[in-house]
Amino acid sequence: MTAPFVHPPYRPSEARKPVMGVLCCNEQFDRPIQSVASRFIAPLASLSGATVLLVPAVQQAFDAISLVDRLDGLLLTGSRSNVAGDRYGQGRTGSGPLDMERDEVALTLAGHMIEAGRPVFGICRGFQELNVLFGGTLAPVEGPVHQRAPGPDLAFKDLFDHYHDVELSAGGLLSDAIGTARLAVNSVHGQGVDRLGGGLKVEAVACDDGLVEAFSARPCGAPVVAVQWHPEWQAAHRPEGRAFFRLIGDALHRQAGATPPEWADAPDGRAATPL
Repeated sequence: MTAPFVHPPYRPSEARKPVMGVLCCNEQFDRPIQSVASRFIAPLASLSGATVLLVPAVQQAFDAISLVDRLDGLLLTGSRSNVAGDRYGQGRTGSGPLDMERDEVALTLAGHMIEAGRPVFGICRGFQELNVLFGGTLAPVEGPVHQRAPGPDLAFKDLFDHYHDVELSAGGLLSDAIGTARLAVNSVHGQGVDRLGGGLKVEAVACDDGLVEAFSARPCGAPVVAVQWHPEWQAAHRPEGRAFFRLIGDALHRQAGATPPEWADAPDGRAATPL
């Protein structure tokens, strides 16, 4: 049967790209909307080789089991909101802007994905959500040493244009993938890890104060990797950004039963370390 419109030919026998779920945030402009910054999506396509599926942070539109069966991986992105303190026993006082529905959807979906052996990744808020999922806690970061966030009047183009050094754990996923022991990163956050979640392996700590800024785990076979900084910012032009999204690409392709791409410009000319 031929469809009565012009369209690219459908070839179901061709190898499909892995599908990466990306969790939205609840935002309020002139009306409630679901939002994801485009900078999180672009490198998943260009560097990870993934097809992106946006997941609304709306409990009524959400069924974790149905999604797990359809996704090869999950990315919990950064957000302007914080994880509510009552999610880790601290109450809500002083925890800043909240997105309660995102908390619920993120923790539920990530938990099911991990239990099903699907790779899960986190950036910024997503890093904090995964720490909480594993039983960890968060605390405000204050002062010039801990506070990474620039002032509220800073132009958006300058929002991520500031860096501090982190020390990568020897033999860790990130140090092997990036090929260095020290890295300048652009963390933008008002909360940080207080107690690290059970079973999480530290991948990076801030050089100035020892704050945990990256961790990994493999509790059910597939990798869980999260960073406090923003590898999506100009990812194609920074080695740590390319390495992070190519780690994602390796994990997604293996989950989908496909051969991971060979990355020509990985450290020492090698393909990025498979997860």
